Amino acid sequence: MLLHLGDSIGCFSAVFVVVLLVTRRFFFANGIAACLYVFVWVNSFPQASANGATGVELDLEFTADGVPVLMHDETVDRTTNGSGPISKLPFSELRKLDAAAKHRLSDRFRGEKVPTLQEAVEECIKHQLIIYFDVKGHPDEAAAALKQMYQNHPVLYNTSVVCSFEPKVIYRMRQADPEVVTALTHRPWSLSHFGDGSPRFPSSFKHWWMQVLDVLLDWAHDNVLWNMCGVSAFLLQKNYISVDTVKHWTERKVEVVAWTVNTAVEKRYYEQLLNINYITDSLTEDCEPHY
Repeated sequence: MLLHLGDSIGCFSAVFVVVLLVTRRFFFANGIAACLYVFVWVNSFPQASANGATGVELDLEFTADGVPVLMHDETVDRTTNGSGPISKLPFSELRKLDAAAKHRLSDRFRGEKVPTLQEAVEECIKHQLIIYFDVKGHPDEAAAALKQMYQNHPVLYNTSVVCSFEPKVIYRMRQADPEVVTALTHRPWSLSHFGDGSPRFPSSFKHWWMQVLDVLLDWAHDNVLWNMCGVSAFLLQKNYISVDTVKHWTERKVEVVAWTVNTAVEKRYYEQLLNINYITDSLTEDCEPHY
């Protein structure tokens, strides 16, 4: 499982007990343990602490020449000043694009380049951020690239999760390196419907057939895939998470993570009632709904 600051309380308690036994001085031992806790807290997540974030999600894609980069979509149209599938662009061409061109804060970040996986990982490690590697596809390429990344940066074994909608990606990752923490991502009815509830296909027969596959996929997630892939977490679309859902997966020792929680009301619900982690587009303001 991922290591959070709270998980270290036992360590600080152990330091307190050891110092107490050696010195026989309660206040001295308490002071040493307290100073250690403050030191760790102050030096944890120096950049993200400004808005309360403890981690980031990195969307992994590959260029035409096989370079792993960060990109949410299959094309560069929505987020850069370029156009076309990222799989058709060599890295040298991708690097010329402005990754901030269509961001609402583009004036502050004009000329920002599309980062490579290596650059993003190094920056996250520098700021001690937890990483969710969201792999969009390319099971073999992704498994190979991430395996190398974990070998180069062993700290990732305790500070990151590899997640994907595609079970094959997780299966390949577990084959490549069984020590990597993995998670399945899921939204019920995703094969037959878009996130806003509208049908994906105009054909009634195809829509009906995809609904059947959706039911089978839900059953497989619940009964087969989570165990076969050896996942430690289940990333579920926020609208399909309840107290019973969390209890169900907790009993299997699988953590539930909600996405994408974008309003203050939602955040209070998932933090205070369900007591689970969530992914959001902003911790400082309400954002548009995300499906």
